[in-house]
Amino acid sequence: MGIAGSILGGALLGVATALGVTTGLFVGALVATLLVYDVVFRNPPLPATDSRVAASVIVWHAALFVAAVAAYVR
Repeated sequence: MGIAGSILGGALLGVATALGVTTGLFVGALVATLLVYDVVFRNPPLPATDSRVAASVIVWHAALFVAAVAAYVR
């Protein structure tokens, strides 16, 4: 529910403001990503994972975020 709501909210934000639909979807996807991190790392359904795994996931997604922003800013 939260992920779909984030994407829909981002799309509505893009339609209702001067940001544009693609920017709104991008913002909604970022919020959805934060929700996923909250579920996976703060309230995991399984026992806690190794801290090295968590660190590598965070670094990987940070790199993807920087690449996405760099591609969008051009």
